Amino acid sequence: MAESAALPEGPAAFPEGVPCWVDAQLADVAAGKRFYGELFGWTFEGGHHPDEPGARAVGAVRAHRDGVPVAALVPKRDGRMPTVWTVYFATPDATALAARITAEGGQMITAPTPVRDFGTRALAADPEGAVFGLWQADTHPGFGKRHEPGTFCWAELYARDMAAVDQFYGTLFLEALFGAGASPDFGRAPVTDVFPAEMPPHFLVHFGVEDCDAVLGTVNRLGGRVQVTPFDTSYGRVAVVTDNQGASFAVLQRS
Repeated sequence: MAESAALPEGPAAFPEGVPCWVDAQLADVAAGKRFYGELFGWTFEGGHHPDEPGARAVGAVRAHRDGVPVAALVPKRDGRMPTVWTVYFATPDATALAARITAEGGQMITAPTPVRDFGTRALAADPEGAVFGLWQADTHPGFGKRHEPGTFCWAELYARDMAAVDQFYGTLFLEALFGAGASPDFGRAPVTDVFPAEMPPHFLVHFGVEDCDAVLGTVNRLGGRVQVTPFDTSYGRVAVVTDNQGASFAVLQRS
């Protein structure tokens, strides 16, 4: 897969099934800006109108790293919504992909909805209930940078029935996962690998760091918490943490 510095531009920047954006639903976006700004060196724009996938209300901000967009922080509509990071998969046709999702045993949480001229977003759940987003780009293709410290670099799906989720995602995103030259930013693992067996299936967004072990002190100092201490995987050294509002994510030091 192309390195971040060589990302193409425009709506076709990401083939269908490739993670192209992430956002965090937060109760306090200002607190999120302080946390992630110091942790990842992000700067922010927006806050006056919804200008990225996942934005629903006044106060959403787009995070930049080295001047290009890498994520969004979005205010929750009400306190009952989960505080969570969501990964969005690219698609040229969100309506058609939504129909395929339901045909394969998933469900749509929100129907494809235009976000001004930026694109069309939707939220879906796989057959085990793990939630993910769809993004059909218009003027906002997604990540301007990835695979570097302070940017998205992996999405891990923690699931119970590995054969079922492999069938589901393999059918939806066959080329992105298994096509010629595919190098997906997406893996699958059993829930019990690092989480309690009662943990519901879910996606875990990973952000790159230079030193996985060292960054945990910064997470704690900023009011976050270490959920899972560093462990080694086939794609690098990982620790699972929460931010200062309880949103879980992982930090990844590439091998």
